[in-house]
Amino acid sequence: MKSVIIIRHAKSSWDQPGVEDFDRPLNDRGKEDAPKMAARLLDRKVKIDAFIASSAKRARKTASLFIKEYGGDKDDIILAPELYLAGPDAFYDVIAKAPSSANTIALFAHNPGITEFANELTDVRIDDMPTCAIFAIKVDIKDWAEFKDARKEYWFFDYPKSV
Repeated sequence: MKSVIIIRHAKSSWDQPGVEDFDRPLNDRGKEDAPKMAARLLDRKVKIDAFIASSAKRARKTASLFIKEYGGDKDDIILAPELYLAGPDAFYDVIAKAPSSANTIALFAHNPGITEFANELTDVRIDDMPTCAIFAIKVDIKDWAEFKDARKEYWFFDYPKSV
């Protein structure tokens, strides 16, 4: 059994006019929410073996705050440029290339594609993945290349304001 933890980047800042979308940083709320949401995963005893992030600044920073809570190093984050503003096909491609040794992977990406992807996976539907939301599934596969066609099982959905 393998698991996929899909995480939308934390709240980003729009305070700096002229900054390209790709380079937008997290705002203060985003910097607070990401460690809190990582702690909630740890409270659920979710072990993450690979952290895979869009190469956009806000997704990389969110992933680095999560991996720090997990006691890892930001240099261990796998950057997947194709997750920037990606549609579902890009998510499937990135998952298919995930490290075979990883049983649980976390993907950090963006709306609207991340919501669309989450809604393709199971019968559970969400209107919108809020910033720093987590959508988790389990899938009975041995190799990540089998992911796209395998039956997925909803595990949980969580987001900062759900408490």
